[in-house]
Amino acid sequence: MHQARLLISTLKQELKKQNKTYKQVAKALDLSEASVKRLFCEESFSLDRLDRVCELLQMEFCDLVKLMEKNISLTSRLSLAQEQELVSDIRLLLMAHFLIYGLLFSEIISRYSISETEGVQLLAKLDRMKVIELLPGNKVKMIISKDFQWIKNGPIQYFYQRNIQPEFFNSSFTAPGEVRLFVSGLFSAASTNALIKKIQRLANEFNELNYEDQSVDLNERVGTSLVIAMRSWEPSIFSKLRRM
Repeated sequence: MHQARLLISTLKQELKKQNKTYKQVAKALDLSEASVKRLFCEESFSLDRLDRVCELLQMEFCDLVKLMEKNISLTSRLSLAQEQELVSDIRLLLMAHFLIYGLLFSEIISRYSISETEGVQLLAKLDRMKVIELLPGNKVKMIISKDFQWIKNGPIQYFYQRNIQPEFFNSSFTAPGEVRLFVSGLFSAASTNALIKKIQRLANEFNELNYEDQSVDLNERVGTSLVIAMRSWEPSIFSKLRRM
């Protein structure tokens, strides 16, 4: 499953490199553009469809596999010390955050109070941490894997829970583009697992849309966050009334 994800990720990178759109992929596969987006979101390409996309890219399937193998060394997790280094320097964290989500180095330093000299120093640190590969001309190549994760309950998660999450929820969620839903129910294990899978697919679609919008002018994009949470839980005001 991990290799399948890497293969699809490599395919997307090559499509972007050759400036191929989902519309062109849809035409090659004789599918709708929405169906192609779903294939990438669910990572459910058949070998025949992979072959046809490779034809669009004028490459053999074996070439795609070779490209994937070059990416296998991508960073999937930082060390505890590296995460601590990120949260101890807000500019370093900012640089890493926006590079991960597709902004260019020039866009970051033009938008935030970071000089080019300081920015290059930050890039060098991220290069050492194997988050990026620093290329000539301050170009950046991301070398983190698609399934990159922060350490569970580690410095980054703690930082966001303490500093970002309270601010995020301090809103009425009534402005355009905002929504907050809270629903409860009594579910079987099977229904719970089904919902978890749907949430995971939604998260994949969120990442897909973020990837697609990297080609849109930065001034036409706004920072957007999505929180989805689900757990077996009963409010304490109810649980206190339970019979022992």
